[in-house]
Amino acid sequence: MRFFFITISCFLILITNNKCATRGTPSGGEKDSIPPIMIRSIPKENSVFFEKEKIILNFNEYIKLKDLSNQLVISPPLNKSNYEIKPKLSASKKVEIKFLKPLIENTTYTFNFGKSINDFNEGNLLPFFSYAFSTGADLDSLSFNGIVKDAIEKNPEESISIHLYPIDSTYNDSTIYFEKPLYVSNTIDSINFKFQNLKEGKYELIAIKDEGANYFFDQNTDKIGFLNSHVNIPLDSFAEITLFKEITNFAWGTPKYVNTQLIEFPYYGNSSKKEILLKSKLSDDFNYVITKNRKKDTLNFWYSNTKKFDSLIFNLKILDSIKTVTIKPKKTLIIDSLVIESIQKTFMHLSDSIKIKTNLPITRINNDSIKIFDIDSLSIPFNIRIDPNLDQAYIKIKPLPNDLYTINIESGAFIDFWENSNKKTIFKLKTKAIEDYGIIFLNINSKKSFPYFIEVLNSNNEIVRKVKKDSSYQNYSFKLLNPGKYTIRVIKDLNNNNQWDTGNYLEKKQPEEVIYFPEELDLRANWELYETLSID
Repeated sequence: MRFFFITISCFLILITNNKCATRGTPSGGEKDSIPPIMIRSIPKENSVFFEKEKIILNFNEYIKLKDLSNQLVISPPLNKSNYEIKPKLSASKKVEIKFLKPLIENTTYTFNFGKSINDFNEGNLLPFFSYAFSTGADLDSLSFNGIVKDAIEKNPEESISIHLYPIDSTYNDSTIYFEKPLYVSNTIDSINFKFQNLKEGKYELIAIKDEGANYFFDQNTDKIGFLNSHVNIPLDSFAEITLFKEITNFAWGTPKYVNTQLIEFPYYGNSSKKEILLKSKLSDDFNYVITKNRKKDTLNFWYSNTKKFDSLIFNLKILDSIKTVTIKPKKTLIIDSLVIESIQKTFMHLSDSIKIKTNLPITRINNDSIKIFDIDSLSIPFNIRIDPNLDQAYIKIKPLPNDLYTINIESGAFIDFWENSNKKTIFKLKTKAIEDYGIIFLNINSKKSFPYFIEVLNSNNEIVRKVKKDSSYQNYSFKLLNPGKYTIRVIKDLNNNNQWDTGNYLEKKQPEEVIYFPEELDLRANWELYETLSID
């Protein structure tokens, strides 16, 4: 019996040892989430009397530079032809910066790599890594912080370039158009910016959405922001700057002959139909109208003429000057026929008109050729008017909830500029029940008195309601809103013109202030939302 227990014990020990020795599949360690670390640099960071031709930054693992052209910010700026950075595409444990031209003497340089340095294997980011050195005896060490917000949009754009220009004998208001700044920072993908290694002094602070990536302000494409006063380093340490798009300086593009009906005049900035003057002397049957293209910055010159002409001469106004252009007709192209269609596709809002758009300018409407019937086939009275731009018409009725309207437009109802008419068209529009809509009640809390107006925007950032300040009360209701997400903003309309006015750098004019309700409102059918917004 004792021998039996000894034998069993030995057998169990043997099995246990055998299991411990069995080789399994290793589970592996945790995924690497540590960003690369710079372990050495030649010369050392924050060195002075720098006079070498290159810098070497050594890291503890293989790294790769991503989107370097957009992420790297050098202060003061260097032309890309003045330096070379490796690696460009491959992975390496070191970054080499080679200078192809001499640097400025007695100057502190800062290389901010933004979010360009990533480890090669896991893609871990080393955010906002910077390296500084001085070509003189001292390394500038002052700093300045700030935030950038957009003047009209709730969420500011990414990668805003922030510039500092020293206020000296050479600085003037045109400097930002032709000279590069002394110091550059960038918001990358947030609203915050930070300058490091600054020199004591007085500066002009400018924010630019630098579309050309050239450190200059291009009024045609770039947004800009500025302060009303200069920044004094080190007395000032923080600033909030508002970015806006100026009204583009007016200019003409190249006119385009389309066909024997139309000549297009593209432009930049804000235009007026009065800026096109026909100078050619033509026959009495030559007539024309000018309309604005709703899809692009173009004026359409529509003309009617039974006799051929060699050319048309126009004077185009540009501020205090006049540009003369000559348009010669080409071979006869396809001429458009009048087409009408409903802007609303399925539903009509209870507070809206029936909207008709046309591809050609219309001059008359025959009301007797239009019939509107409700769901019970009863004839509905209406009023109709032509938009001043001659490309839309608005039919006003008194729509009822849960109704279906049939709009019969007979041929000959719409007459265009050439006395041609439309083909017969029929379309139907529904209305929704009152319960399908929601209401937003808004209380404006303000202790100060100033003019303003309120805008309600849908999820597509389209203005669906606009109301001007009522002097008698501060409670507003926005009824018959479709279910969805809404944003509310208040514009301080200081000049009381009922529109948001942008700023201008040369005129030292800031844009009108816009205050957003902090949260997006989720409105559901048959719901009422009660909200309060403080605008002090």
